[in-house]
Amino acid sequence: MSDRSGLITTDKLPAPNRRQVMLGGVAAGGALLFGAPVASAAGADGDSDRHIRYHRFSSARDWAHGECRGVHFDQHGLRISRPAGTREFADPTVENAPTKLYDVSTWTAPWRTNGFGLTELISSWNADTPNGTWIEVNVRGRAEDGTLSDWFVLGRWCSNDTEQGGAIQRQSLDGQGTDYATVWTDTLHLLNDHTFVAFQLRVQLLRPHRSRLTPTVRFLGAVSSALPDDPTVPESTFTLGREVILDVPTFSQETHVGQYPQWDNGGEAWCSPTSSSMVLAWWRRGPNAADLSWVDPSYADPQVDYAARNTYDYVYEGCGNWPFNTAYTSRFGLEGFVTRLRSLAEAEPFIAAGMPVITSVSFKSSELDGAGYSTNGHLMVLVGFTADGDPVMNDPASHLIADDKQVRVTYKRGQFENVWVPHSGGTVYLNHPARWRLPRAPHEANW
Repeated sequence: MSDRSGLITTDKLPAPNRRQVMLGGVAAGGALLFGAPVASAAGADGDSDRHIRYHRFSSARDWAHGECRGVHFDQHGLRISRPAGTREFADPTVENAPTKLYDVSTWTAPWRTNGFGLTELISSWNADTPNGTWIEVNVRGRAEDGTLSDWFVLGRWCSNDTEQGGAIQRQSLDGQGTDYATVWTDTLHLLNDHTFVAFQLRVQLLRPHRSRLTPTVRFLGAVSSALPDDPTVPESTFTLGREVILDVPTFSQETHVGQYPQWDNGGEAWCSPTSSSMVLAWWRRGPNAADLSWVDPSYADPQVDYAARNTYDYVYEGCGNWPFNTAYTSRFGLEGFVTRLRSLAEAEPFIAAGMPVITSVSFKSSELDGAGYSTNGHLMVLVGFTADGDPVMNDPASHLIADDKQVRVTYKRGQFENVWVPHSGGTVYLNHPARWRLPRAPHEANW
């Protein structure tokens, strides 16, 4: 379901992608100071029917409530202690890949409910994977009729490519559909009017058989949602009451066109890693000179090339896998996770607190004044608001101009909400230093 970020320059869009079909998209000093209560999803206009709830596991107390099979936890996270078993695995993304034997241990979360029947779920994680090790994240659910599903794979992850010593090529998994649910790249989607009234996450930690290595899982979470398929949403009320614009560095994906086409055809489709790189730069984090040594020295903003390589999903064949991007930013000391917001009103406290927000959108050029292009899936960074409440964005598509100075743009509030909230479900990446205090969440907490 993740954004291909295919940019075209006319109003004629290709057939809707998986995310648009699922969501019914057309195409692809004020009250909200840090820690203040968040306005309702509909602004000041009333309650929302956009049901979203976030669940996280990131502390020893959280890990203690789950089932440990061959894992232990400490201040660093979950680690393999004594393996619970072994697993044979041949990487399906590699032709004629040999079958390898891995030690495997698992941590299984307690069952979670939401107060509503979920129709979609997106998990995200932060993990360290020394070369040779990897993790797999799973989910299962209990349907409204009591049926217990099998485990679905939501991602197989390791930090480095195999050429850099990684155990596997990071990957989603196709072909998991049942009568009840399926997985579209990174998102569990319920089918045939079914819902899950409860769900359970699991993470498997794998290492070469009889080695002493271990991955470390520092954070595991999931956003559950049940969203209406309304094609439009009302413009939310701006309650911040003042201009706030964060000086997030600007990177253009267009400057990378033609670079390293083995990773999603080069920069034209690199909006997600470009956005992630901008946020890392805001927090003064990212790859060092040694990390970037393989990038052609003539390329500007080489951290974007690095991010594209290290977010690439070898099954989806793209860099827009949502949790792969937040797992990438977490390599540099951030806590990164995917969730959904109900409106720009819910994004305002993050900006007030100094935290940019990466947003997932799709639109025809006629739907977003000033964009100058159409897209069936795109990521851009919300960096602030004007005094009138219009969102100020770092848009890596850069008006399709290869110039970092073209990236900052202001869009109309109502137009932006309608190419974001109905089209991706209001999906965002939230990235912050690990000890950063998040704003107070709404009653139906979505972070």
